[in-house]
Formats: sequence, structure tokens, C-alpha cells
Amino acid sequence: MERYLGIDIGGTKTAVVLGSVEGDRISIDEKRRFPTEKTGWEPNVEKILDGIADILAEKHLVPSDIRAAGVSCGGPLDAEQGLIQSPPHLALWDNVPICRLVEERFGIRCFLQNDANACALAEWKFGAGRGTRNMAFITFGTGFGAGLILDGRLYAGTNGNAGEAGHIRLTEFGPSGYGKLGSVEGYCSGNGIAQLGKTVVLREFQNGRKVGFCASVADIDGLDAKIIGDAADEGDPVAQEIYALSGKYLGMALSILIDLLNPEAIVIGSIFERSGQWLRPAAEEVIRREALSCAAKVCRVLPAELGNSIGDIAAVAIAVDQSGK
Repeated sequence: MERYLGIDIGGTKTAVVLGSVEGDRISIDEKRRFPTEKTGWEPNVEKILDGIADILAEKHLVPSDIRAAGVSCGGPLDAEQGLIQSPPHLALWDNVPICRLVEERFGIRCFLQNDANACALAEWKFGAGRGTRNMAFITFGTGFGAGLILDGRLYAGTNGNAGEAGHIRLTEFGPSGYGKLGSVEGYCSGNGIAQLGKTVVLREFQNGRKVGFCASVADIDGLDAKIIGDAADEGDPVAQEIYALSGKYLGMALSILIDLLNPEAIVIGSIFERSGQWLRPAAEEVIRREALSCAAKVCRVLPAELGNSIGDIAAVAIAVDQSGK
């Protein structure tokens, strides 16, 4: 058994965890969690370092007991240099040398990856992608991104920006995501489903029909993916139509990945985990029509396995992956 530290930095919360790994089994043994302050990186990094110190003291460990530490954070970042470079959800985090700061304080090797790549590593090593050599992990949540495992290793690209599938434009016009109208993220994300929902619900009202999960035109702006997903689960046909529409465009995006990468599996998290029954049929119909059959037949589309634990496990998975090289 080997011990690793994981640091998961998000726009609203940050977690520091201690993980134990044996083969393809992982356990999270201790965790410190705190809100991410909006006043810049210094107070947050100080809390991270204090959290590591607290965990080591609590578990009666010294730094030499820890093989490595991993940091998961939204981009942009420079993984090679261990720098967080002004992510949009982290104001005033400009070229923060997070890995150097951890290494200087504790003498523990520290590695950085963007959160999509980290989640890909987690599902590949400990989740639904175990045993594959070619796998894509899709973050289908607030946004849409991909982490790629190719030929048995993480593929990050020339400067760490591989896998930004949400930026691909599927239509000239359409819901906006990733700064583009008609992008994959515009159709296949929490925000994208909300945009699709508002369009479909407005159509229903304009045609004189009632919508069970939205009382009036004045309530349209309050719609989100959860409201629509809950309504779909309760059998609302309009909500199910909205999810099927998102699923159609998900199928287009997956067909591109299948043809381009020829993966054994595409593992999809977040909204697909919860509401896959409303997304999958339309997506699979498009894959059958659009993707090369020889590639599609060897690719499984799977919901992520790690659920709400994926952020903690992803940060540890970075350390596991990088320290083994």
C-alpha cells in the first residue's frame, strides 16, 4: 500500500485528501475541505498547506511516508511547470507555482493537471475505464471537456490543451458554450440543457400548450438542467424531449471522438451519470448513423463510476500516474 496526497481546487471549494492505493483499489483516508476564497491565491494556498500539515499530524505521518501529491484544477495551466494560469473561475490566480510551494514546504513531489485530465486518470485507474488502453473521459456538467487516455497513457497535447471537445462547433447557430454559438458545450452541458430548455418551453407556450415544470413565460429564465432532469424522471414529455435533443448532439460529438480516436470506451460523468436514460437513446441513434461501424462496435459508452468522490480520487490519481513514470 502506498500513500498519496490530492489537492482539488475548485471555484467554490477546495479539498485536501490523503489516499491509500493498492493495485487498482483506492481509499480516501482523510480529508480537509474549505470554501475557496475570492481574495486571491495566497490565503487559499496557505489553507492548502495547513491542510496537508493537519492531515499528516492527524495520521501520525511524516512527508517521507507520502509518495507524491497531485493537484487538480481547471485550466488554463502549465502542467510541466506546475503553474496555475488565471482560470476564469479563480480570480487573481496568476501564474501560481502551486507545485513548487508544496514541494518547498514538505519536500513531497507534486504534479499538476487540469480537472478533465485528472478525472480521466481517475476513471481509467479506479473506475469505469479500468483495463482499457484507449479511453476518453467526458465531463458533462457545468461545461463539456474531455480527458484522453491513448495507448495506455494520458495524452495532454503539446501544451496541455488536448481534449477541449466542448469547443467544437456542431452548427452555425445554436446555444452558446465555450464562447461559440452551436458548440458541443452549447448543446451538451448543464448550461446547454438550460438554454435548450428555454427555447423548447417558449415554443410550447407560443403554441398555447402548458408545461408541467414551468408555470409561465416569466419563469423560463429560472430553468436549469436539474429542474428539467427531475421533470423528465417524473415522466414529463417536454422535459424528456429537451434531454433527447441534447442527446442527439452528444451523439454527434461522440461520433467524432469514435472516428478520430477509435477508443475502447468513452466514460461520461455528471449529468450523464444521473440522466443517461434520457440522453443515451438519441445519442446511440446518431452514433449508429454517423460513426464508422468498425470503430463504433468496439467502443462502449459508459457512465462514470466514481460519482461524487471523483474530485478527491482524481487529484490522487494525478500523483499515482506521474510518480510511476
